[in-house]
Amino acid sequence: MASISLSMALTSCKSGISTRNSQFRLLGRNNFPKFQLCFLNQSCSQNIHGNIISLDSKSWVPRSVSSSTLGPTMEEVKEEPSYRFLSENGGVVKVLVLDHNGNYTVRIEVSNLSKDVTGEGLVLEWGMHRSDSSQLRGPDGAGTVKVLFVRNSLGEHAAELEFQSSQPPFFLSFVVLNSTGSEIKCHRGTSFCVPIGIGSGKPMPLGFSLSNDGKANFSLFSRNAESVILCLFENGNEEPDLEIELDPYLNRTGDLWHVCLDVVNKYSKYGYRCKGPLDWKKGGRFHMRYVLLDPYSKTIENFIPDKGEKVSFSKCLASLASEKKSFDWGGIQNPNLPMEKLVVYRLNVGLVAKNRSFIGVIQKIPHFKQLGVTAILLEPIFPFDETKGPYHPYHFFSPMKKFGSIDSLKEMVKAMHKDGIEVFLEFSLSGTSEGDDTAPQPINFRGIDNSSYYMNGGVSILNCNNPVVQTLILDCLRYWVVEFHIDGFSFVNSSLLLKASNGIDTLSRPAFIESIAFDPVLSKTKIISDTSSPAELCAQDIEFPHWKRWSEMNSKFYTDTRNFLRGEGLLSNFATRLCGSGDKFSSRGPAFSFNYITRNFGLTLVDLVSFSNASELSWNCGEEGATDNAAVLETRLRQIRNFLFILFISVGIPVLNMGDECGYSTSGSIAYNDRKQLNWSSIKTPYGKQITQFIAYLSALRSRKDDIFQRREFLKLENIIWGGSDGFHSEPNWLDRSCKFLSVVIKPENSELESYSDSDSTSASNGGRVFICFNSGVNTVTAVLPEGSTWVRLVDTALPFPGFFVSGNESVVQVAGMSTYEIKPHSCVLFEAKGRTE
Repeated sequence: MASISLSMALTSCKSGISTRNSQFRLLGRNNFPKFQLCFLNQSCSQNIHGNIISLDSKSWVPRSVSSSTLGPTMEEVKEEPSYRFLSENGGVVKVLVLDHNGNYTVRIEVSNLSKDVTGEGLVLEWGMHRSDSSQLRGPDGAGTVKVLFVRNSLGEHAAELEFQSSQPPFFLSFVVLNSTGSEIKCHRGTSFCVPIGIGSGKPMPLGFSLSNDGKANFSLFSRNAESVILCLFENGNEEPDLEIELDPYLNRTGDLWHVCLDVVNKYSKYGYRCKGPLDWKKGGRFHMRYVLLDPYSKTIENFIPDKGEKVSFSKCLASLASEKKSFDWGGIQNPNLPMEKLVVYRLNVGLVAKNRSFIGVIQKIPHFKQLGVTAILLEPIFPFDETKGPYHPYHFFSPMKKFGSIDSLKEMVKAMHKDGIEVFLEFSLSGTSEGDDTAPQPINFRGIDNSSYYMNGGVSILNCNNPVVQTLILDCLRYWVVEFHIDGFSFVNSSLLLKASNGIDTLSRPAFIESIAFDPVLSKTKIISDTSSPAELCAQDIEFPHWKRWSEMNSKFYTDTRNFLRGEGLLSNFATRLCGSGDKFSSRGPAFSFNYITRNFGLTLVDLVSFSNASELSWNCGEEGATDNAAVLETRLRQIRNFLFILFISVGIPVLNMGDECGYSTSGSIAYNDRKQLNWSSIKTPYGKQITQFIAYLSALRSRKDDIFQRREFLKLENIIWGGSDGFHSEPNWLDRSCKFLSVVIKPENSELESYSDSDSTSASNGGRVFICFNSGVNTVTAVLPEGSTWVRLVDTALPFPGFFVSGNESVVQVAGMSTYEIKPHSCVLFEAKGRTE
C-alpha cells in the first residue's frame, strides 16, 4: 500500500480541524504489513508524529460491545486521550479511549457529516489486528463486526466498545457505513486506526522499567537511527509477536527513543530493530533484520549463536520479568578494608568451582581464609560469546546465566563480606562479542548506533570517552555497587580508556577516567587499571592518569622480578619493586601498586619455572618441560618459593593467580583459552600442602610486620640499608647485570623495640628490624649478618619442607650479629632481629 504524504495531513490541520490530542494516518510499507499512526498536535507548526504497530494473528475477543448505553461525551471528558480524524466527505470522527484499571472503553463519535450523507442508520464496522492489517478479527475471531451508531446528548452519532485488560496492546481499525452501505473512510481513503494500550512513554530511565501502576516504559539511545522498532516476544517464540515502530517526533526526546505499554503480561522478552544509513565511512552499521539487545536491560535470555550457515537474527533478548527489588543482606556491610591490608586472589568462576557457579565459589571461602586472602578478583562474569571467551562481553548489567542467578551472585558477595573478604570485578571494554567488520556479529551496540558506541575503524572497542558510552558504563558500575555491593573494579586493557574516538590519539585528561575518580559512588570503591591484554598476551607500561584514586596492576613488578630471578635483571630495578615502585607511585603511595607474578593468561607459576619463553621472561631451570632430574626439580621448587616470597615481602598489594598454590599448569601454553578446570585434589599433594602453608605464613608475616610490608606511605630512606655480596661496606653495583646478590636491612618506623617470641612467631612484636637476602646466581654467597642484634631466621627457600619457613610449632634458628650465613644459589632468606646486643 502506498504511503500517504505528510503534506496531506498538514493541509488538513491548516483547514481548521483542531485536535486536543492526535490525528492518525494509515500506512502500508512494501511487504511488511504494518500501520503507521500520525498524530497532528493542536499546534499546526509542529511536525507530524507517527507510530507503527504489528501484532500476531491470535484472536482477541472483546468483553462486550455496547451501542445503546453511552457514557459522557468527549466534551465532558477532559483527561482521557482522544483522537480526531477528518473523514473523506468532510465529517469529523472523534475517538476517546478510556482506561478503567486496565479495562478499556473505546467511544467513537461522528459529526459534521455532509448533506449528501444520510445521518440515520450509520454503522460502525470494526476489527482488531496484530500482524496482518488485512486480516481483521472480531469477538469470535472471524471477520469484522458491525455495530449501529446511536445519538448522544449532543446529537452526534456514537458507538462504544469495551475490551478486557488482557487484550492490549493491539490496533483497532474501523470504517463507518452509511445507510446505503457505502464506506466512509479517513480523508486519505484508508480505514481509521487507533492504538489501544500504547503511549508515547518517557525518555528516562533508560531500559525497561515498570511504573507503580504496572505500565511498562521502554527507552533506548540511538543518535543516528532513522527509526526504531520495539519487538515483543511471547515465551518460546523466535519471531516477534508484536512490533511497535517508534515515531521520531512522538517517541523521541533528543537521542532517546521511548514508548509506554499499559500491559506486557503476555510477553516474556523484548528487543529492538534499528533502521539507519549503512554508511561504512561514517560508522553506520544498521541492519533492520537484527533484533538487538537493550544495553540497559537488567535480565537477559540465553545467547543464540550462529549454527553453520544458519544466522540467528536475535542473538540475545532482554527479559520482561520484573526485577526482584529486595534481597536480604542480613545487615552485613562491605568490609571497606584499607588498601594496604589487601591480599588479592584472582579467579575465574567457571574454572575455580566444581559446578562452575557463584555458589561453588562460596565453598572455597575456607581455602581463601587459610591463604590469608582479603579480596577476590573475579574475571569478567558478564554475558559473553563462549567461542570468544569472557574478555569479549556483549552486556554489562547482568551476570552470565551459566554462573548462576542474580540472587546466587548476591549470596556469594554476602558470604565473602561476612568473612571479611572484598569482591572486585574485572571489566573488559576493549573488545565485545560483536566482532569487527571482517566478522560482524550484531548483538546490540553495533546495530543500535555503531558510530556512537565504538571507536572508528569498524572495531568492537567501546569508545568510553564518548559521553553516551561513558554514561552507560558509569550507570553500570554504580548499579553493581548499589545492587550487588561490589567493592571494586579492575579495568583490563585500560590503555584504551585513554584513547580518542579514532583509537590512535591519546587524551591527556580522559573524561571517563576522571569521571570514575570523582564519582560520588565509585570514588569510594577500589579502582584498578590493568594494561594487560588477554587477546594480545601483553601488558603496556604507560603513565596512567590517576587523581590519587586509581590503582594499577604493576607490570613493572612482574617484569623486573622475573628478570631478577632468572639472573638477567638490574639490581636497581629489582630494589625499586621491593620498596613499592616509587618510580610509578611516588605521588600516590605504594598501596596503589597491585603486584603480581602471574596473571590469568601467559604461564602459570609452575610453568614459569618449567618452560623457557622469551616473551614471558621465563626460565626452565635447566630442562624444558616435564623432567625427572632431581637437581632441576629442586631449583624449580626454590624458584616457586622465591617468587611467592618476593611477592609478599614487597611493599604493595600482592595478587595471587588462581591455582598457583596447587601446581596448576597449562603445559607451557600462554593462551587464555587453553586454561582448564582447576583440579582441587592437587591441593592435597605434598607440593600443594607446602605451598599453601607457605602462602598462609607469608600472609600472616605481612600482617604481623605491617609497619614494614603493609604501608600507605613509602619507607624512609634512612630506614633502609642496602648491601651487596661484600656486605654493607659499599653500595651494591646497581647497574651491573652480572651482580646477582642483594641484601637489605629495613628498620620499622613506629617502634624502637626489637623482639621475637621463641614460642609463637605470630605473637611477636612488629617492632624488629628485618634482614633479607636475595641470591639469583648459581653460586653460594656468604652473607654477614648486621651487628647489634641477635637474628632469627624466618625463611630460607633453599631448605627442605618442612623447615624452610618458621611455623609456630618449629624450633627457631638464632644467629648472632656479625656471624655469617650461606645464601644458597637461587634462594631467598629472611631474618628478624630478636634484640640488641650493644
